[in-house]
Amino acid sequence: MRGKLKIFLGYAAGVGKTYQMLTEAQHLKGQGRDVVIGYFEPHARRETIALTEGLETVPRIRYEHRGSFFEDMDTEAVIARHPEVAAVDEFAHTNVPGSRHLKRWQDVRDLLDAGIDVLTSLNVQHIESLNDQVWHVTGIRVRETVPDWVVGEADEVVMIDVTPRALIHRLERGVVYSPEKAQKAIENFFTESNLTALRELAMRQTAHQLEEKRDEIRAPQPVLDRFPAGNEKILLWLTPHPSAAMLIRRGRRVADYLGAPCTAVYAAKDAQALEPWLNFCRNLRIEPQAITDPEQAKGVADHARQQGITQVYVTRHAPDVNKLVNLARDMQVTIVAERVRHDH
Repeated sequence: MRGKLKIFLGYAAGVGKTYQMLTEAQHLKGQGRDVVIGYFEPHARRETIALTEGLETVPRIRYEHRGSFFEDMDTEAVIARHPEVAAVDEFAHTNVPGSRHLKRWQDVRDLLDAGIDVLTSLNVQHIESLNDQVWHVTGIRVRETVPDWVVGEADEVVMIDVTPRALIHRLERGVVYSPEKAQKAIENFFTESNLTALRELAMRQTAHQLEEKRDEIRAPQPVLDRFPAGNEKILLWLTPHPSAAMLIRRGRRVADYLGAPCTAVYAAKDAQALEPWLNFCRNLRIEPQAITDPEQAKGVADHARQQGITQVYVTRHAPDVNKLVNLARDMQVTIVAERVRHDH
């Protein structure tokens, strides 16, 4: 049996994700479950550290990288210990070079495959398809992300909520960061407007997860049968322009909300230039296909019609966008606008 994944979702550091994760771990231990801490990041928060008392911690593994030493979760040791439940902090963490996987969420999937239930923590800004929205709101481009389909695999998502004003008070009291770091945070990322917007994103994400789970319970069916004929089908037209990343995130997000399959096409001659975006697509479970028609807009329209596509997403940087609109009148063609920040 595969393990179950429970994500404690927040909208910023300090809302209490790790605290609630460890509270749950203690509760499960009190029920007689075999619980260990696979990885915990204390951040010098005394109340949170106190919740680790009495819980077994699997020792971290130590890596050497460019003359420096780093510690990370020892995934193999956790699997060898094989508890019923493992608490693993910071789901979006990028592992030390030389680790078994590039990302911690990949380690967590190994634990789940081994039959271990996992409790983990995640902030909404680390969900891949929200990357552009978060940048637009905060001006900060989040580099550590988790693909939406990974979050979608969670058996349970619990939003840990606190009002932005209460979170700022926590910062001011030094509960989250040291006083100097807290002041910088309040002046930059942790503004009340930023926190309010991120909180709303977290609420929407949690509601979306809840609706998906309800649909699965009402009408469970194999993944391959999720998209009966006549439902929406989304196609992305990729070009080498940097806006491709934004297009991919937008398409994935819309597809998830509609419960629709999402694929992508690109000109075969652009394959090399598009390699980073093609890998990005595959990571988000969007299958890219090459088209060879020298008239790209016609090739995209023909491919879309053959595949029964209902919506085509493209950026204004694609060649002959207007021609595509004319050729695909039986489909919805959306020209995705790039988000522009206006800093004051």
